[in-house]
Amino acid sequence: MQTPPRLSVVVPAFDEESRLPGTLARITAFIEGTQRWRPAEVIVVDDGSRDRTAAVGERFGGGDGVEVRVCRLPVNRGKGAAVRTGLAASQGEWVLISDADLAAPIEDVDLLHAAGVDLAVGSRALRRELISRRQPWARDLMGRGFNLMLRGLGLTVLRDTQCGFKLLRGELARTLSRSLRLEGFAFDVELLARTRRLGGSIREVPVHWEHVDESRVQPVRHSLQMARDVLRLRLWLWLGQ
Repeated sequence: MQTPPRLSVVVPAFDEESRLPGTLARITAFIEGTQRWRPAEVIVVDDGSRDRTAAVGERFGGGDGVEVRVCRLPVNRGKGAAVRTGLAASQGEWVLISDADLAAPIEDVDLLHAAGVDLAVGSRALRRELISRRQPWARDLMGRGFNLMLRGLGLTVLRDTQCGFKLLRGELARTLSRSLRLEGFAFDVELLARTRRLGGSIREVPVHWEHVDESRVQPVRHSLQMARDVLRLRLWLWLGQ
C-alpha cells in the first residue's frame, strides 16, 4: 500500500478459523463500497490459535483498496495482548478495534467517527433498543457488576467499557500500544484510563449490537481475572506508573 491507510481495522482472533472468512468478507465489502475509508488495512492478530486462524487470514487476500495482513503471537496471551500488538502494527489515520464475531456491525464505524473525539467507545448501554439479541443473563450480570466496581474505584464514568468496538486516532493508538500492560479482557479499562492520562477526548457512542454464540468469555473465571486486573491498574495509576 503506497499511501498511508485512512483506516486500520484490528481484529483480535483466537481459534476463529470458522468465523474469520465471513468477518473479513463483510469488512472488506464495506470498505470497498465507500470511498471515505480507503485505502484501508485489516490486521488480524492471531492470539496463539490452535486452529488455522492465521492461515485463513493470510490467504484471504484483501480487496480493492483493502489490504489484509496477519500478526501472529506464538502462544495465547489474551485479548489485551492481541489488541496491543495490532495497535502497534497499525499505520492508519484512524484505528478501529473490532471483535472477530462482528457483534457490533462494521458499518457503525461511521457512528464512532462522527463523534469527533480521540477515542470513541461503542456502547450497548446507552440505547438498549439497538440490541437485536441480548447476551445470556450471566454475562449481562457480570458486565453490570464489573461496571459498578469500576465506578467505585474511580476508573470510569462510562456505562459500558467492554463493548469490543472502539475507534481511536492512529497516533493515539500507537502511543497507547507502548504503555498498555494488561493482557486480558480488562484491557479496555486501561485503554480508557491511559487515554485520559494523555489528555485525549473520549465519548461513549450507542451502537447496534447482536449477541453471537461461541463467545470466548467464561463468566466466573474471567470475572475474577478482570477484578484482579483492575485492582492492579488502580494501583499502577496511584503510583504514577
